[in-house]
Amino acid sequence: MGLLTSAAENYKSYTPAEKAELSKHYTPAQISAIEAGEEAISPKDLATQGVIRSDPFALRYLDDLSTVRPIIDKPIRAPESNYDPNLRMKNEDEIAKDLAKWVKDLPDEPDRVEWTRFLDETRLTVGKEEAERNPTSSLSEELPKMNDPNARYPKTGDDDEEPYMVRLRQQTGFSPQQIKNLRVKNLVNHRVVNQTRMGKIQSIYYLTIAGNGRGLLGIGEGKSTEPEDAKRQAHMAAIRNMLPINRYEERTIFGEVEGKVGAVELKLMARPPGFGVRCQQYIFEIARCAGITDLSARVTRSRNPMNVVKATFQALQSQRLPEDIARARGKKLVDVRKVYFGGNV
Repeated sequence: MGLLTSAAENYKSYTPAEKAELSKHYTPAQISAIEAGEEAISPKDLATQGVIRSDPFALRYLDDLSTVRPIIDKPIRAPESNYDPNLRMKNEDEIAKDLAKWVKDLPDEPDRVEWTRFLDETRLTVGKEEAERNPTSSLSEELPKMNDPNARYPKTGDDDEEPYMVRLRQQTGFSPQQIKNLRVKNLVNHRVVNQTRMGKIQSIYYLTIAGNGRGLLGIGEGKSTEPEDAKRQAHMAAIRNMLPINRYEERTIFGEVEGKVGAVELKLMARPPGFGVRCQQYIFEIARCAGITDLSARVTRSRNPMNVVKATFQALQSQRLPEDIARARGKKLVDVRKVYFGGNV
């Protein structure tokens, strides 16, 4: 109420002195239109709507929209009449004819400026001159950039960026900074020997996980004769294979889930806040990359490291949301915690 009262006090009617000043710049009809427009707008609208917008559809710059900017609001384009459907490039004989005419008209002591003027003024097409000099286009002009050296514009990529990083950005849509902020961990690495008729071929195997700590997780494998190549292959594959992981309250999983790969069988169980991640090292690193802070796990039968990682990822992907279970049973899901805890959840 105080806001509306102050708004009514700030937007008062024109005084006789102000009307006399306005009459020097506007006609009586314009002054009447101004007064009618101000009477139609209430102080409440000015107080509640006369603020800078913060919604997603607001402009990224301050503008009262009273001036039409040639490039931002209404790009200046060539008229449609400049289009010539019969426009074609000159052939060699026509270009040679223009060159011979230029040589004939050269002064006795030509200089370099004459050649530059010939390149600028000689046409390369046959047809309307406007179609070559100022062609029509549906594309808007490029936004001008300031000459201020302190002004920085975002770059799409670094010139010295490795080709595999450029390809990774194109495949995932992540920026270089987002890829740099990902948590990557090499969990398994060992030497593999392949027996062939030419002898034993040794290679290095890497199993890597990657995540952003906020629900994205991926695993990747790499194998090569060089350790660095295998590590890079696993690193890139883990980032490309990242998938969203469902998290309850952004800290644990939904209920109990099981996973089985090969002879490895494991069970992941949700835990209350503050419980922590109490499980073996491989599952601990996976939960850390996925952003899970409360979890317990039990691994039965085999404890092969590679299969433990794959079974954990499989179990996290097999979670069933309460909404999906209720929809499958034809029930309606209601959160009773707001009743038990007084809405403080």
